[in-house]
Amino acid sequence: MNPTARMIMLTAALGALLTGCSVKVEDAVQPEAAKTPTAAGETAEGGRAKETKPAPKETAGKETAAKEAAKPAGEAKPAADAKKSGSGEAQPKDAAAGADGAAASASKPAAGGSAKPDGADASAGAAKPADSAKNAAPAPRNPAAAAVGSAASKPAPAQGTGDRKALSWYYMKKPKGQVPSFPGETKSYPQGTKALWVGTGKKVYLTIDTGGPLGDTKLLMKSLRDNKAKANFFIAGYNVKKDPDFVRQLVKDGHLVANHTMTHSDMNEQTDEQIVKEIKDYEKLYKEVTGENIQPYFRFPYGRYNMHILKTVSDMGYTSVFWSTAMRDWEPRKNGAEDPYNDIMNNLHDGNIILMHQGSPENIQALDRIIKEVRKAGYEFALLTDIKPPATP
Repeated sequence: MNPTARMIMLTAALGALLTGCSVKVEDAVQPEAAKTPTAAGETAEGGRAKETKPAPKETAGKETAAKEAAKPAGEAKPAADAKKSGSGEAQPKDAAAGADGAAASASKPAAGGSAKPDGADASAGAAKPADSAKNAAPAPRNPAAAAVGSAASKPAPAQGTGDRKALSWYYMKKPKGQVPSFPGETKSYPQGTKALWVGTGKKVYLTIDTGGPLGDTKLLMKSLRDNKAKANFFIAGYNVKKDPDFVRQLVKDGHLVANHTMTHSDMNEQTDEQIVKEIKDYEKLYKEVTGENIQPYFRFPYGRYNMHILKTVSDMGYTSVFWSTAMRDWEPRKNGAEDPYNDIMNNLHDGNIILMHQGSPENIQALDRIIKEVRKAGYEFALLTDIKPPATP
């Protein structure tokens, strides 16, 4: 056989062998990481570009699944309705409702906002807070807003019905010197409920919440001491642990320190067991830090509650404390210390329960001036123990 004929036979044999071993690649689904896009209609495999056919509908579905599986671990699809971070801090309302409160300047608006973390109470002249479980809050000031969520022994009861319908505290501001209007729910509080939201006479009750940062404690203490003014503090349990000396000094100086729960979480999202534990653990911690029994006053984190929880807290011997003045102090104030000063002076009224957040630097900077001007207006600062709770039906 001559060389030319031999070459033809070898070529034919090699072609047959390759044909028998070939793989139909268009039905094979490659992970996204294994494909390197090149020109349109081509995919690099094994170092050489190869044309691919359009995948049929079934294959396209497989490819989609494979692409999802090939994504890095931890990558999640964006949720359509993300819940708040634990909040505040942020943590459960609209821009008018805050970590501990909200106010309404005109009328009660519809629900639908997102909650703010602690330090996010509503300012005077703002709208009523809405359901805090919608829309994620930005960087919460409250580091433990969701700390209780995994500790439940059983699921929290269904929300939104009967005496478990979620409520958010608010008020409707009136002209300077007049007591605001309060939520209609107050007229439905069960008989014997221990709750208060405004006092009487020429007294002002400064309540300082610390569910977020402790802020400038030295300037705060100095302003109170220099003016011989007493204040009421609602300090979250994790902040008591963070600075027990601060709490001991407050008590020594004659201020009232009351129960604000251990973790500063929305109690509408907790079981009855969790709620009782939050309050009892705080009592124990307070006794360990101060050597004294806690005063029976309580403030709901975020100003969020329902009738069932309100009764539970009342049955434990606590008076729930709401407010008649609040501020947008969960965010930097545009005019610095002028803003908290004006917020308080423009809503000054008899029996005023003022909600102020310790974590707001503008609040602390304005405190000395606020105390002096409130006194010039004929009011004195008092402790919550001076107030007789409003009569309930």
